[in-house]
Amino acid sequence: MMATKSLDRSNTGETLSIVALIPARSGSKRVVDKNIRPLAGHPLMGYSIAAALQSGIFADVIVSTDSEHYANIARYYGAEIPFMRPDVIAGDTSPDIDWVADTLERLAETGRRYDGFSILRPTSPFRLPRTIRRAWEAFSGQTGVDSLRAVEKCSQHPGKMWVVQGQRMTPLLPLGPPEQPWHSSQYPSLPEVYVQNASLEMAWTRVVFEGRTIAGHVVMPFLTEDYEGFDVNSPYDWQLAENLVMNKDAHLPDINQSPYEMEAG
Repeated sequence: MMATKSLDRSNTGETLSIVALIPARSGSKRVVDKNIRPLAGHPLMGYSIAAALQSGIFADVIVSTDSEHYANIARYYGAEIPFMRPDVIAGDTSPDIDWVADTLERLAETGRRYDGFSILRPTSPFRLPRTIRRAWEAFSGQTGVDSLRAVEKCSQHPGKMWVVQGQRMTPLLPLGPPEQPWHSSQYPSLPEVYVQNASLEMAWTRVVFEGRTIAGHVVMPFLTEDYEGFDVNSPYDWQLAENLVMNKDAHLPDINQSPYEMEAG
């Protein structure tokens, strides 16, 4: 399925245009070249590109990268690279707003303007086309929100976390009644807390142009299911991802073409 050029916003009937932005800089340290490392035969970024294209909600699917090799791979899987990411905003400490703003501003200079954007990070390979569609339906159906961010219930509750100073420590969250502090309570009795994952983000482009932020001020949650929010960022994560695929415990987006030949890059 190819991307559509415009969408009807479910609560207004307004025609909107949304762009997929896939960040794939080179230079990762914990897992070298993780964005193009093969998983089940295809480079990792191929699955985010496939999910974006097959979701049918995007006017364009654009990869932001500082590597010509990465760019060639992205084009092979159907994404567009209208320009390369400047090195100055391609470091491992560069904030997202820098490359997002740079991309949207340079596109706008050529007459390509969008109502919204979605960040789809290659490190979430189990995010499926239906995941993206579900998120868009939730986001476009709301009023008064600036952005949507994927979250999941935290496995380690911050109420049980500590700040260590020398030979003493204090609770990170000194809350709860004195007779039953959170750090001495069972998980089910604690307030539900959610942690963001790398699966996806969506926002209206106005938050970038007017406030120079990717989230704005009013953020709505998108609860991921099963392995939709799984994030590959360490050698352990990679081994687990391979096992999930091998055991068919998690599913990757379908890619109906032969794998990119890495030696050709």
